[in-house]
Amino acid sequence: MNRRRTLVAAVLAGTLAITVAACSSTTDDQPAMPMDTSAMPMSGTAADVAFAQSMIPHHQQAIEMADLALNPDAQASPQVRKLATAIKGAQDPEIQQMTDWLQQWGAPTAMPGASGDMAAMDHGGHDMGGMTMSGMMTSEDMAALSQASGTEFDSMWLQMMIAHHEGAVVMAEQVKAQSDNSDVTALADQVITAQKQEIDTMKQLLAQ
Repeated sequence: MNRRRTLVAAVLAGTLAITVAACSSTTDDQPAMPMDTSAMPMSGTAADVAFAQSMIPHHQQAIEMADLALNPDAQASPQVRKLATAIKGAQDPEIQQMTDWLQQWGAPTAMPGASGDMAAMDHGGHDMGGMTMSGMMTSEDMAALSQASGTEFDSMWLQMMIAHHEGAVVMAEQVKAQSDNSDVTALADQVITAQKQEIDTMKQLLAQ
């Protein structure tokens, strides 16, 4: 009887050992699942955040100026209307991209303390958390532009948009010097390249 109990116990112990070994082997042999980092928020430094928060309203004003050019009442030339369409097409997606970044970084889309009046900025530029917002038009500038038409509108619009673009280039160059975020610096490069080309085009139109 005792011998039978000893045999049964030995069999059970062996079965348990095999089961544990099998489970352990399955766990140890499986490669570790790679962490999905695609959904993880990018890191944003203070410079990255300030760039996005200041460039969003800067782009928004450029789109407002483009909308004025596309308004039939402005009687803008086909060349100006073509430029306005291109500016809207480029800067709308960039606004969305920067808005998405700020949400991922847990930062507000508006600069803390900002009044929300984009046109309240002047041409000299404003320090927005270390990022100089340059080239913004004043409320008076925008009002005067909205009242112009024909060749007068074209001339005002081109001069104002050149100054506006030059300000955006300054902002993009600032963040390139401060950021190590490849996405941010890639957007800055994109802004610099596109807006310098448009500046050249607008200067040529003014010279005609």
